[in-house]
Amino acid sequence: MKDQSFKNNTASTAVMQRRQFLYLAGMGALAVAALDCTTNRNVQAKKAPSPLGTRMLGTLEVSALGLGCMSMNSGNYNPPKDKQEMIGLIHQAVDSGVTLFDTAEAYGPFINEELVGEALVPYRNKVVITTKFGFGIDYVTGKRGGPLNSKPEHIRKVVEASLKRLRTDHIDMLYQHRVDPTVPIEDVAGAVKDLIAEGKVKHFGLSEPGLQTIRRAHAVQPVTAIQNEYSLLTREPGEAVFSICEELGIGLVPWSPLGIGFLTGKINANTIFYSNDYRLTNPRFTPEALKANMALVDLLKHWAQRKEATPAQIALAWLLAQKPFIVPIPGTTNSDHLKENLDATNVKLTEVELKELNTTASNIKVHGNRLRPGLLELSGVEAPLKS
Repeated sequence: MKDQSFKNNTASTAVMQRRQFLYLAGMGALAVAALDCTTNRNVQAKKAPSPLGTRMLGTLEVSALGLGCMSMNSGNYNPPKDKQEMIGLIHQAVDSGVTLFDTAEAYGPFINEELVGEALVPYRNKVVITTKFGFGIDYVTGKRGGPLNSKPEHIRKVVEASLKRLRTDHIDMLYQHRVDPTVPIEDVAGAVKDLIAEGKVKHFGLSEPGLQTIRRAHAVQPVTAIQNEYSLLTREPGEAVFSICEELGIGLVPWSPLGIGFLTGKINANTIFYSNDYRLTNPRFTPEALKANMALVDLLKHWAQRKEATPAQIALAWLLAQKPFIVPIPGTTNSDHLKENLDATNVKLTEVELKELNTTASNIKVHGNRLRPGLLELSGVEAPLKS
């Protein structure tokens, strides 16, 4: 009887232990599954592909179209807009798939970085924020003390101030706004390289640089993107920049991809601009130049009808079709215009259509310099050689 009792107890204990093991194993599996789900959600929140499609700027993946934020409150093209309205517009862009947002310390100065920083706090891990240094602006007062300043000690102070305004611990891409003709680019790239090593900056960019300056900078710290003015209205230097970008694996971010609004078809020789609008001093926006350049808008309107799109969408689709490493950053302060711009990713130009559009556009002479004197001279500058 004792032996039978012992066997029964042993069997009962074994069953209980097996049940307990299965229960714990099941709970463990559920826990792992829950962890996987949580992890997957987090990964998706950070890396889910944009509905706009994504492109690579060097090693940095971003949405196919970004958002230039300068016009929202800097007063460059229109009176500053309502802050909450612009925050809502930035949120609309995020919800629509935009992951690239562009600002600079010079826009305002400072106030545009503050707006972008506040708006993107809830989305910080989903988006890429780019800003710029390089103008001679006091990093505390905002007073302009000279045209340019890219001294390494100044770069560091500007970055610390920008981080505070952007409410973040890192800048995804830091551009030199314009090449400083008094500072070797090796020193500039070296300063940014140190900031990258410290985790305060992730990527390095150059805006409107000379071609050799790109090479020299890239040799010290890989350049992720070049930000140049580029559009159907401003096609120079085009191929030369394409070539160096392809060779070195650098992206191109066209600023003013809609020709400061001209390519939307909503501006003509009779347009009345805001009293402080930058375009009033731009040679391409004199009544004579506007009238002469209207042939380009007529071309866009023709293609818009042909492709069931708008002139702005054709202008952006043309840019996207040029090279796979091009990511335009059209700016706007209007919700409907934002949607219109982003819908350009749905307009596709075949190789035959692109060739036809390129050929026709190349036969249209653009009248007027793209920038006013003083600004134009800051573009394409080669940094001095390091002694």
